[in-house]
Amino acid sequence: MNNNRILVVSCLLACLLACLTAARPACGGQLHVGAASVDITPSEPVAVSGQFHLRIARKVESPVTANVIALESRQGARLLDLAIMVSCDVVYIPTEVLRLVRQTVSRRLPGFDTSKIFLNGTHTHTAPVLLGGKYKIPAKGVISVEKYRAIFVDRVAKAIVAAWGARKPGRVSWGLAHAAVACNRRAVYANGSARMYGGTNTREFRGLEGYEDQDVNTLFFWDAAGAMIALAVNVSCPSQEVEGRSTVNADFWHPVRQALRKRYGKKLCVLGWTGAAGDQSPHLMYRKAAEERMRKLRGLTRLEEIARRIVRAVDEAHKVVKDDRHAEAPLVHKVETIHLPMRLVKDAEYAEAKAAVDRARARIAKDPKAADREHRRMKWYEVTVQRFERQKTDHNPTHETELHVLRIGDAVICTNAFELFTDYGIRIKARSKATQTFVVQLVGPGTYIPTAKAVRGGHYSAIVHSSLIGPKGGQALVDRTVTLIDSLWAKPK
Repeated sequence: MNNNRILVVSCLLACLLACLTAARPACGGQLHVGAASVDITPSEPVAVSGQFHLRIARKVESPVTANVIALESRQGARLLDLAIMVSCDVVYIPTEVLRLVRQTVSRRLPGFDTSKIFLNGTHTHTAPVLLGGKYKIPAKGVISVEKYRAIFVDRVAKAIVAAWGARKPGRVSWGLAHAAVACNRRAVYANGSARMYGGTNTREFRGLEGYEDQDVNTLFFWDAAGAMIALAVNVSCPSQEVEGRSTVNADFWHPVRQALRKRYGKKLCVLGWTGAAGDQSPHLMYRKAAEERMRKLRGLTRLEEIARRIVRAVDEAHKVVKDDRHAEAPLVHKVETIHLPMRLVKDAEYAEAKAAVDRARARIAKDPKAADREHRRMKWYEVTVQRFERQKTDHNPTHETELHVLRIGDAVICTNAFELFTDYGIRIKARSKATQTFVVQLVGPGTYIPTAKAVRGGHYSAIVHSSLIGPKGGQALVDRTVTLIDSLWAKPK
């Protein structure tokens, strides 16, 4: 064969090899996994968040915890990508708290990319307040928000550092099962109106407004010896079954963790992730008598019944995927700050909010003790008043928010800061290129994002005072999230 022929054959072989390489799925480096859990329960009486009136918790019914999974992908000594995922038994994650946690970790792990850290709240309504000024908290006899927040930040940062330091070669499995945990909580009536937790045993009741997402998505993490070290469970339901109590309580995630540790190891780290569930909750909307009869016959509390269903779904997924473990699954983590169009406040809505603020101030001035019930509601309406004033000079206001999209093998995790109505989560899942999609909400301070249908129905969670972002912004969030997910499967140029 002469030199020209050799050159031609060599070129053809090189082209063929390049084409075959480009057609392969993205390859990952060796997955490294670390995990840690930390108690974030206060040792003093504390104000708890989640209702419009002030509640002081003097009793701990179950501990509140922060649970951390640290992931790293390596090729030899070269870092490919990383992620730190932290699930916290709190109502949500204020922006200032995230900033303080990242800042503290940066001091303890110099050079670490703290943008790859995200925290989510499980949305328990019986956990300490993290946002100052939200309630009128007594100066004595109760731990201050600032003091508790400093404790929270220190403990969470320590757990992150511990999880990162504990990372070792590991494997991951992803699974899907289902559990009837969440109910759509918006009842619709004959006149077209809707109401959160509205009565359903009435002649005017016409149905529930939206979908009920009963997916239980699971990520199992194993060490090199085959022991399960961490588990993430994604349920589209906020943990607020006992939301009205004046106690510290992790809600249904506490019995879930207890049961899972009994099955899979007492040191198992369990992350609770709330899926898109702005219009869902664990509270029963219908068939209440039948549900309660079965629960009592089983001899379970309502929290234990919810936990039984979730744990059963985890067990089912585990049985199927426990041998499908991946040590070199692609790990790609993208973080992006976007600006969503804000929901505009109408003149009538402004007038309603302004009148509500004035009434609350008058009641507090007349009776300072009224602040226990009026202060939070006054602050809630004040946000609407401020938005309306902003619109006078900024006719197209936007809201800045951070998104995380994380690919692990054929699964993807996408986050948002809101109480995202379930429809939006389903839109993301339906359009996602991933085999399995985990939608995690309340990775941030969170307000509701209602659908257009919900806005027409009205009431709490769908009115302008409940939501900075409306249906237009909700769809923009979906579209951008899907675009980011798609980019994780794009072939390199």
